Amino acid sequence: MRNTTAWDHGLRVGADGKGIVGHSGAVLLRRMADRGGLVTALTRVFPAGGSGWRDRAVVFVHLAISIVLGARSVLEAEQLALHQARVFGPSASDSTIRRLLAGLDDNTLAALSRARATARRTVWTWLALRPQGFPWLTVAGKHLKRWVIVDIDATIITAASKKEGASPTFKRTFGFHPLAAWCANTQECLAMLLRTGSAGSNTATDHITVLDQALAQIPGSSSAKILIRLDGAGATHDLHEHMEKLTTTRRRVRFTTGWTITPVDEAAIAELPEHAWEYSLKQDGDLHDDDHSGVAELTGLNRREGWLKGMRLIVRRVRPSGRHTENLTSLEKKTGWKYSIIATNITKLWGVAGSHQAQWIDALHRHHAVVEDRVRTNKAMGLHNLPAKSWTANRSWMLAANVAADLDAWLRLLALHDQDDLADAEPQTMRMRIYHQAGRLARHARVRHLRLDASWPWATPFTLAWNRLTSLPQTT
Repeated sequence: MRNTTAWDHGLRVGADGKGIVGHSGAVLLRRMADRGGLVTALTRVFPAGGSGWRDRAVVFVHLAISIVLGARSVLEAEQLALHQARVFGPSASDSTIRRLLAGLDDNTLAALSRARATARRTVWTWLALRPQGFPWLTVAGKHLKRWVIVDIDATIITAASKKEGASPTFKRTFGFHPLAAWCANTQECLAMLLRTGSAGSNTATDHITVLDQALAQIPGSSSAKILIRLDGAGATHDLHEHMEKLTTTRRRVRFTTGWTITPVDEAAIAELPEHAWEYSLKQDGDLHDDDHSGVAELTGLNRREGWLKGMRLIVRRVRPSGRHTENLTSLEKKTGWKYSIIATNITKLWGVAGSHQAQWIDALHRHHAVVEDRVRTNKAMGLHNLPAKSWTANRSWMLAANVAADLDAWLRLLALHDQDDLADAEPQTMRMRIYHQAGRLARHARVRHLRLDASWPWATPFTLAWNRLTSLPQTT
């Protein structure tokens, strides 16, 4: 019989290796932060210290890097940083990181947001210079060139213990209910507002705050055409009016939001003749050619007062699934369809032919579902749990997690954009293939060499990313 346990014969394990650098992908993230000007911009925010004082900008950046690598707490961030001490020098202690997070007040957070915007302007300039250009989206067969799309959504972060601001949520859990805005083009988290668990889903003030913070992150050269998408929580008078006022002579702002259906809306739907319904579009631009769903313009029939003049309402119908059967209204039971409505100020998107069609606007709004991927990946990158008892420290950790998401997105967009299995890779994939590679640090002729195992399948993309980032100009 074959001995299947012979692999360990003569094997000895010891913790006496020299020159080993664990999680060596940190060098890519730090190079990205340096080349993008993030470290320089943050240095202008934090006060300079004397002898023995840790550079707070570097400490904050390395906290973000540790979160990308998988750190879920300050202590894990400290331990991960120890792996790269041979490359970056002595790391900050967990107590130093805690003091940093606890000391970020409102003014400092605002300054940090401006620093992020400064670095983002540099990165977006480089993205536009790529051979394939800036990542403009294509939705339902139409290329949205020059349109930056901002998706806003809320999520739940549960807490296993009593923390400042944690409270019961509308999902009958306990924790926090942050609201955030993402750029669908680049997958960056532009802004995030920490809120108590009991915060309302359709609080207009919070939505306006997050939206304004997100727009402040978009470089001026890219802010001429903005599309904002929200679910039903965005269907408030104040938010609609605020978004409408954002349009100026130099900036077009269009939006789509969900809509809460009332008896008045159902009465309008009941008036629609059957020939008013058109087949809906798939996300590739083809028609649903069966009895799957339909779209119709509801604007002229709806008589609800007090909303924006000229705002369009577009209704969609689908065959109800089993989970919907208990919540159907009388009209839905009678017709055999389940209805949803979107509100929009889109008459057309400048430069996009056919963008006035109700079918396409319906597909454009449904594409908002990609925000769920952003929520999920952000939770996988430091936001599955907020690690501190203090509200201030947790809010600061959340910002560090947003910076971590920026660094990961920038690295993929600028250095791995032509690597099919890495360009859109999720955090766990990037960690396994790139970030968690081990290397051996060697010195030769006064030059340090970080040597990776040549047999690792993703060693070549790693070195390719390093060379591409190194070729970027140094931002000062």
